[in-house]
Order: sequence, then structure tokens, then C-alpha cells
Amino acid sequence: SFANLRTSYGFMYGHPGKKLLFMGGEFGQYNEWSEARSLDWHLLQYADHKNLQAYMKELNHLYQKEPAFWELDSDPNGFEWIECDDADSSVVSFIRRDSKGKELIFVCNFTPVVHHGMHLGVPNMGTYKEILNSDDERFGGSGVGNKTVLRSEKKEFREYKNVLRVTVPPLGACILRRKPNTRCKNGG
Repeated sequence: SFANLRTSYGFMYGHPGKKLLFMGGEFGQYNEWSEARSLDWHLLQYADHKNLQAYMKELNHLYQKEPAFWELDSDPNGFEWIECDDADSSVVSFIRRDSKGKELIFVCNFTPVVHHGMHLGVPNMGTYKEILNSDDERFGGSGVGNKTVLRSEKKEFREYKNVLRVTVPPLGACILRRKPNTRCKNGG
């Protein structure tokens, strides 16, 4: 499904390493790419393909704009798992950092189940904003996400001292950014 594809691309773009997107992958071409023929551009007349292309365009722009996606690809400080073994929910989450310590939080749900108020451990106290959601209606999704700013709570959760309560979209990847200068007096 296109939701699976959007989630997978969000997961792939968030992980360290150089990205490889075969021609036609950005709009969900069904046929394997071949140098003997042109891409199946006619598929863009269909909403699913056009929406995937819009998502990939925004994901590519965000990738270029945010050094946390790529700057520390070869440095262990550039990537940190938050949750990678929650088999019950099939949700994985991780942090990407740039050389200045700015962080992006990636949350990927590989099931069609919405998770409201899911606890997500975060290293820093503050407010977080969802900057991209693969389940956004403009990309052909159901529109489930975090429309308001999220505030972390000073509460231990796994190895973190702060926790966010996030809405995790079905078959979706969302990216959160901590708003600058939102550190609180009581830590983080």
C-alpha cells in the first residue's frame, strides 16, 4: 500500500547512510525501472501516485534543510534508538542529531493501528512540534497526527528522564523537532 511505502521511506530517510531512490520510486511506479523506456509518468494522473510524489518532495526538502538527517551519518553520536524492540505495537523510534546537537525524533508505526498518548522517552525537556507526518491527508493519509505542540513531562521512561505523549499514526512515520529555547528550569 502507499501508506506502507510512505512509512518505509520515512524510516529509510531517517536512518544513517546515503539514500538510494530508483527512478520512479518517488511516485510509486509499478514497473521496474529500465533504460529502454521512459518512466510511467502517466501514473501521476492518479491521486495515490501524486500524493506519494508530494510526500517525497517534502521529505527531500526536509532532508536538505535539516543537517540531522545526514551530517553525522558516520558518527555514533548522530543516531540513537529510543525504542527498537516493541514487538507488541510494531512502533520504532530513534533520534538523529547534527554536529550542533539539534535533534529530530522519528516515530514509525508499521501497523494499521493508531496509538493515542503513546509514551515516548526523550532526552530533553521542552516542547516538540511535528514537522512531517506521512499520514497527513495531503499525502493521501488518514490525517492522524500531532496537530498541536507537545510538551514533555519530567518523568522517567526507560533510560530517559523526560517523556512525550504522542499520537502515532497508522502505517505512518512522523518527525518531531524540539522547539529552540524550550528548556525548562527543572532539567533537560
